[in-house]
Amino acid sequence: MAKQNVAEQFVDILVRAGVERLYGVVGDSLNPVVDAVRRNPAIDWVHVRHEETAAFAASAEAQITGKLAACAGSCGPGNLHLINGLYDAHRSMAPVLALASQIPSSEIGLGYFQETHPDRLFQECSHYCELISSPKQMPRLVNTAVQHAIGQSGVSVVALPGDIASEPAPEKAVDTALVTSRPSVRPGDAEIDKLVRLIDAADKVTLFCGSGTAGAHAEVMEFAGKIKSPVGHALRGKEWIQYDNPYDVGMSGLLGYGAAYEATHECDLLILLGTDFPYNAFLPDDVRIAQVDVRPEHLGRRSKLDLAVWGDVRETLRCLIPRVREKTNRRFLDKMLKKHADALEGVVKAYTRKVEKHTPIHPEYVASVLDELADEDAVFTVDTGMCNVWAARYLTPNGRRRVIGSFSHGSMANALPMAIGAQFTDRERQVVSMSGDGGFSMLMGDFLTLVQYDLPVKVVLFNNSSLGMVELEMLVAGLPSYGTTNRNPDFAAVARACGAYGVRVEKPKDLAGALKSALRHKGPALVDVVTDPNALSIPPKIKADMVTGFALSASKIVLDGGVGRMLQMARSNLRNMPRP
Repeated sequence: MAKQNVAEQFVDILVRAGVERLYGVVGDSLNPVVDAVRRNPAIDWVHVRHEETAAFAASAEAQITGKLAACAGSCGPGNLHLINGLYDAHRSMAPVLALASQIPSSEIGLGYFQETHPDRLFQECSHYCELISSPKQMPRLVNTAVQHAIGQSGVSVVALPGDIASEPAPEKAVDTALVTSRPSVRPGDAEIDKLVRLIDAADKVTLFCGSGTAGAHAEVMEFAGKIKSPVGHALRGKEWIQYDNPYDVGMSGLLGYGAAYEATHECDLLILLGTDFPYNAFLPDDVRIAQVDVRPEHLGRRSKLDLAVWGDVRETLRCLIPRVREKTNRRFLDKMLKKHADALEGVVKAYTRKVEKHTPIHPEYVASVLDELADEDAVFTVDTGMCNVWAARYLTPNGRRRVIGSFSHGSMANALPMAIGAQFTDRERQVVSMSGDGGFSMLMGDFLTLVQYDLPVKVVLFNNSSLGMVELEMLVAGLPSYGTTNRNPDFAAVARACGAYGVRVEKPKDLAGALKSALRHKGPALVDVVTDPNALSIPPKIKADMVTGFALSASKIVLDGGVGRMLQMARSNLRNMPRP
């Protein structure tokens, strides 16, 4: 048997760690690795048109599967393009291993063609970032990178010079066992006892949930029912906690709705469950706060805590539920449920009059129709900007749907690349990219990747010919909008020229039919919907500092964009209230 080279050993380790594909753009320093992938039947090379897409795709794959995903970039400019997607993956806690190939090892430090130092450049967006400077470092260094990415839920970067990748690997090492999943973390009894005392002493408790409640829906509902607590959520907690939730009071933050803000401020005890909600201006400073998180570095960095609890949300609640006293007084919970329903009623009224006849088309109407037509287990990838608003307000979670976006890093252009990664995990599952015209056009070249691999991603393009969220920020700050207008082509014609299905919609009566046809289409499809750039209604009393840093007052913008089926859910919760 021929002796392995370093590149082959690297690829073998990826395969043993569960990696099924490597996203990237080929280049000379990557050639040994790409060739090793070509000859290994257990892994595929996915040729994208831009390395930023490779990193976003790997991030989405990791978030969908919960397993390690991988991407690669060639030396210098190639791997530099990875950095934005890697920042997003790292801040989304997606386990991703990135290969940043390097110039010939003998030339490092001498200003060689395309020289950069990836082992320095990627430090801030990774848990582990190291250069392989000798074949003798294989496979231990790559094993360590895998363990960091999976164990700490984030990015690891391995820099590998092309010449070293071609060298013979050390004698085939014994296959070392690799971590492929995270353990459950249970808090200590002392912390559980302290939290029980806080809860039992409080008359009014509110739960505020983030993405750390994934897999803990049943426990959160049982706990909220026992202590008669309203349940609010951050944007990243929406898909995990909003569905089948009789205690739902909506979402807090700039895109928030309902009574979540009131519930978090009018309680005696606020319990933050698995959330690193960054906008501390929306959190109270005059109530007792306990926080539960599996990442200890998240505890207390947004607000002053009365109790910090290190543990998984599900394991923590399993310890709490049998210990806390059941509360019998529902007054606070029922008050918040009514406030929530009333708030949603008020928002909906602005967008229920002749919306189906309004031209240009209301983007809210597009999101509402899409929500109704999409599959019950669809994956939605969402562009940063106004598409975040429509996803937050209109996509109805059910425990099977997924909603993925750049919710922590806030990058433009993420939706299409993430849809690529999501679709590769399951070609039969419906994947919908909710793209803005600004974000889509930024990485539009990778629409060709959909065509090249015949990925049946459906791109629903909210085309208002502007950078809508930026324009809103300017208006709120008292500035005239400037530099926010896009001169766009007929994107449907572009899609057809690429070899995909494309349809343009300018009239509301044509929308449902166009979406149905695109969703039924077997291959990639794009629906270019011309939407109203003035869809947002801005209240008259807005100060410039209300939007700065997503400050507290920005919640008053309300973004009169309706709330879709959430109103029905709120009304149902009111109807189901026990009556004395």
